[in-house]
Amino acid sequence: MSKKWMTTFIFMTALTLAACGEENTDTKEDGNDSASEEVEKQEHNHEEEHDHDHDHEEEHNHDHDHDHELDEEAQKIYDGYFEDDQIQDRELSDWEGDWQSVYPYLEDGTLDQVFAHKAEEGDMTEEEYKEYYKEGYETDVDRVVIEGDTFTFFENGEESSGSYTYDGYEVLEYEAGNRGVRYIFKLDEEQEGTMPAYIQFSDHGIEPTDADHYHLYWGDDREALLDEVTNWPTYYFSDLSGEEIAEEMMMH
Repeated sequence: MSKKWMTTFIFMTALTLAACGEENTDTKEDGNDSASEEVEKQEHNHEEEHDHDHDHEEEHNHDHDHDHELDEEAQKIYDGYFEDDQIQDRELSDWEGDWQSVYPYLEDGTLDQVFAHKAEEGDMTEEEYKEYYKEGYETDVDRVVIEGDTFTFFENGEESSGSYTYDGYEVLEYEAGNRGVRYIFKLDEEQEGTMPAYIQFSDHGIEPTDADHYHLYWGDDREALLDEVTNWPTYYFSDLSGEEIAEEMMMH
């Protein structure tokens, strides 16, 4: 190899190595930049996720506290402690549906667990509670259907029905210091059988709401019915089993 050719070869090799080194450096720098950007992106996403979780936790706590306050207020009203200006008129549609008496479940023992539950926290024995509620629940009207303005009573295999109109409400004061509201409906037209002149509801509610159960009073003397506090036939939806009714009773 000539001296001139050797010099050219060395010069070209040096240029190639320099170019490779520059390319490697650029690639490494590009890789570092990409890795850095990925780390920043992950940190940013984590921070946003943390903030979102924090906001969700605050929202959850707020909703929980809000619901808890509503539950306390509803329980207070349910127990019979409320102001006169809280009471509102209600329509018959609040009690619309197909309802069954709970009295048969007392007779067959299904509600014994309810009385045992009450005895754990109350001041009477299980047997005393059962006797008390036996007097309260006793009725021959084992089913009530309310549709539109019409009541249908099922009593001893016989049906009676009539249309009713709203006749206001009355506030009752009880010896224990709490109160109750009776919503009253008056017979407008008898359609079949023999229907009472007045039907009164008590479901622990004092404003428009769909009832999940109720105590019912009926007769021909509006004022006399208001004095009835020992017998209050009680009705739950007909599609509930006795066990389901017992569970709902023990929730209150």
